[in-house]
Amino acid sequence: MEQIANGLHMSDTVDASSQNLRSNLRLGLDTECDEVAGEERSEGTSPSTFSPSRKGTFLKKQHTLKDQEYAEIARQVFENSRVEESRCANYEFPEEIPIENQQEIKTAVQRHLNYASATVKASRVFCTCSRETITRSHTVDADSEDAALPVPEPAQLTRSDENMQIHKQIDMDFQRVSISGEDTSGVPVDDLRDASSLLVQALLIREKYMKLNLQSFPKTTKRFLRTVDDEPLDEEDTTSHDDEVVYVCFPLSPRRKDHPIHPPATKGNPFQNPILSEICCELKMVEGVVQVFESASCSEQQEVINLPQPDRESFLADMNILMALIANGPIKSFAYRRLSYLSSRFQLHSLLNEMKELAAQKTVPHRDFYNIRKVDTHVHAASCMNQKHLLRFIKKMIKQDSEKFVYFDKKEKRMMTLKEVFDSLGLTAYDINIDTLDVHADRNTFHRFDKFNSKYNPVGESKLREIFIKTDNYMNGEYFARIIKEVGADLEESKYQNAEYRLSIYGRNSDEWDQLAKWAVSHQVYSDNIRWLVQIPRLFDIYRSNGILSNFGEMLTNIFMPLFEVTKDPSSHPELHQFLQFLTGFDSVDDESKPEDIVFTMDSPTPEKWEATENPPYAYYLYYMYSNLVVLNHFRQERGLNTFVLRPHCGEAGPVHHLVSGFMLAENISHGLLLRKAPVLQYLYYLAQVGIAMSPLSNNSLFLNYHRNPLPEFLARGLVVSLSTDDPLQFHFTKVS
Repeated sequence: MEQIANGLHMSDTVDASSQNLRSNLRLGLDTECDEVAGEERSEGTSPSTFSPSRKGTFLKKQHTLKDQEYAEIARQVFENSRVEESRCANYEFPEEIPIENQQEIKTAVQRHLNYASATVKASRVFCTCSRETITRSHTVDADSEDAALPVPEPAQLTRSDENMQIHKQIDMDFQRVSISGEDTSGVPVDDLRDASSLLVQALLIREKYMKLNLQSFPKTTKRFLRTVDDEPLDEEDTTSHDDEVVYVCFPLSPRRKDHPIHPPATKGNPFQNPILSEICCELKMVEGVVQVFESASCSEQQEVINLPQPDRESFLADMNILMALIANGPIKSFAYRRLSYLSSRFQLHSLLNEMKELAAQKTVPHRDFYNIRKVDTHVHAASCMNQKHLLRFIKKMIKQDSEKFVYFDKKEKRMMTLKEVFDSLGLTAYDINIDTLDVHADRNTFHRFDKFNSKYNPVGESKLREIFIKTDNYMNGEYFARIIKEVGADLEESKYQNAEYRLSIYGRNSDEWDQLAKWAVSHQVYSDNIRWLVQIPRLFDIYRSNGILSNFGEMLTNIFMPLFEVTKDPSSHPELHQFLQFLTGFDSVDDESKPEDIVFTMDSPTPEKWEATENPPYAYYLYYMYSNLVVLNHFRQERGLNTFVLRPHCGEAGPVHHLVSGFMLAENISHGLLLRKAPVLQYLYYLAQVGIAMSPLSNNSLFLNYHRNPLPEFLARGLVVSLSTDDPLQFHFTKVS
């Protein structure tokens, strides 16, 4: 970030991020304490009027002369993305595909001369020559003056003093690497200045969209951006850098004996929480986004309550800027050099300090790989168990519930017991095994997402999938709930493992949310080690072809309107209200390798008018999911309820521009494999510290061989990566894999 900040003039202007206004009004928390227009409410009165404390703060994109140029470059990138993906390997640019264009080649000599001249001038002022040195902080001798200084007692240490001691302790044990000299970027000054300006503009775009949806943005990056745009820091970001705990190392004092190692377990029914009172407002879908109105008359007159929400035209203009950015030759060169520098620095650190890190690791009591806190942030609930677990459960159910009615055969129009289901398949509890279960992915699923999806069907039968791993079946998902609770019990037994399981909402009808919440609440599907995400499959084209939906707006209404209704009046969907407190975010899933023939532009129809059988593009899905989440999150925050983040599958396959949409709108993404082919985007993901949940075993069976997975390289370069399981049912043989 220092290279970028130093490469800019303080007068550079970019789009300012929207200010994050604090909520100071929470309605409906207690009917005895609510106030309406300064007067106390009495029991039995009408619901209070919704009056948000915040205003719409999204700054629309100001049109410039370059907008058309950006749009044209973005269009070319869209058209050529799939061709470039097949021609270019990871950071290999053949001679027939030069990074620089002809104009840059003609001016290359002059640029290098200017760079050499600037370097000579800087060297005369600052130093006689630039050199690279490796320095090691020295330890203090026992006889030195510093050793004689009084050491304060632990109780007298301030937080800043503690951090200084921590830093000194680390510096004494580890060799530090520093690069000296005025210019350490390794690129010409003009290129550095231009690249820095555009990269900062991209970071400001992401910051704007993260703040709008109440999603996280790294404080370090934010502080550097404030030195560029001269905007004041938010209150929560004004803490000085010295007061932050950057490293976690050896404790300065013994741990208190009465401090528990594990958090206290939840007692009683976790779904028993007070129901908030209703507020008075109207909800209506307008151009693909649910809007909140004060009354029915305001709804007819389109007088919307001013909750923050994005602007479609501004989003497309911002996306065009980023698309043009990733196609810029000098920025590609700059980003690649910086990534190579980061990777080399990590390798040098490992070479110097590997043995010391191992020694320090051994000095930490009690902790090792098996008893540190681990969170699996990317795993689908329908495949959260391994194949042996599912086989053992099926055999147990055949023996215990053989005469229980579990399935309704629509063709024969009759109920079937579990024994009759397996008799129709010619199987018994003795016959079925791992091989006949056939749920493990193999080489036949490589680049075949259709065959991979069929692996969710035990013994290749969709009826067994419906019986055992569905929430909305004849038994209301009883067996699936029992399996999830067994997996949760395993997590609790291990004490240190946590998971976020993804459950599906398809958007085919508005009752799906109530059915899912009823499944969770009625079967008490809860664990202190489990939280939920909801995944939205991008299957509108199938629903439209089958006549289930008439337009894309219906799908969005079925997904988001129940969430707005339960926020307005929790008593209208009491089980859903209880379930949502354990929901953390939304995911968008499907096969990204499907070709996209349609580009999201201003000419694209609104969701209510999208009646074609073609599937909307990836960016279209993500934008309207994000837009509805923005309004919903601010609506829920006004009510004092939890909010949700957007964490889609992104960059697993397909065109690179999916990662542009993810960079703008998503707090974290899953997979991100295509970053290895986009140096600029990879560097932006590093600067913005965008979380990436990677699944090498999953990728090995679908899109990328294990030895080519970029996870180790991403880690070395400083990207925020985590290891996730994705689908243990398909990829694992044991609990640990």
